[in-house]
Amino acid sequence: MGILDFLTQGIAMDLGTANFLLMQEDSVVVDEPAVVAFNRTSGEVIAVGRKAEQMEGKEHENIRIIRPLKNGVIADFHAAEQMMKGMLQLVGKSRSRFAPSYKMVICVPSGITEVEKRAIRDSAVIAGAKEVYLIHEPIAAAIGIGLDVQDSTGHMVIDIGGGTTEIAVIALSGIVCDQSIRVAGDNFNADIIHHVRRQHNMLIGQSTAEKIKLAVGAALPELQHPPADYALKGRDLLSGLPKQVMVSYQEVAHYLDKSLTKIEEAILKTLEITPPELSSDIHHAGIYLTGGGALLRGLGTRIAARTKLPVHVVDEPLLAVVKGTGIALRDMHNLQFLMR
Repeated sequence: MGILDFLTQGIAMDLGTANFLLMQEDSVVVDEPAVVAFNRTSGEVIAVGRKAEQMEGKEHENIRIIRPLKNGVIADFHAAEQMMKGMLQLVGKSRSRFAPSYKMVICVPSGITEVEKRAIRDSAVIAGAKEVYLIHEPIAAAIGIGLDVQDSTGHMVIDIGGGTTEIAVIALSGIVCDQSIRVAGDNFNADIIHHVRRQHNMLIGQSTAEKIKLAVGAALPELQHPPADYALKGRDLLSGLPKQVMVSYQEVAHYLDKSLTKIEEAILKTLEITPPELSSDIHHAGIYLTGGGALLRGLGTRIAARTKLPVHVVDEPLLAVVKGTGIALRDMHNLQFLMR
């Protein structure tokens, strides 16, 4: 591909609290943690994505690690802009003297305010976007898993990301009713850190909590195919020395129970305000679970037991939103719900 062809390419962006994904020409070209590292003295960007994440919790006083998004929206404008620029450089790997410009479709939480939308648009423009369109995450997720969002049939999609859980009933190209709550993957990590401190007198960091969640994270205390216990290494708060304890999935299920209950209550509230005609569609088709939180063992079973509805954990739930955003980019002239 020539440089001029590249400069006119569209980019689909999933600007997540935990992960940053870019899609170009129907393929995911960037899948990195949403982290950026700065030099405190000069203010220069040292690293973005996975390289920056590897520094987290290990940095010295001259390195500042920032996660620019919190609860699905930009918390640090400058860091978000620098992160976008760094991620876009990973796509082109170009050192051309021409300033790149892109047509971008970016997914945003459904509960986002106008001020928060403007912050995302402004960051994208400064990072090199010529045109910016926004799409709500639940609609992007629905498109990404192959649902016809323009049809009159209702679909219920739950997207559990890093900062927010988006619960939406979608029909006729729009969100009929929804709940956007700020309880998601980051809260699960915080729950794990809190309980490990209380139960084991151990201090662990964000990245260790994430590893525990991936290794033995569970929504139920009884699983058909349980994972092996996780050997957790951290610092003993009493002695100050490194130590190791074994953590089971039952223990983690107990840690996460309160946060998962909040998500369940939001799902039930959304079902209560769903119009009767759409309720019958959902009763027939069930609920679709996407986002990184969908990978939590037993979560689909737990939600199915609470709602008495079939729950489908989609294939590649982490990629559902960015795939849908990519399809919206490709077919933007026929999709009325894209926001300028």
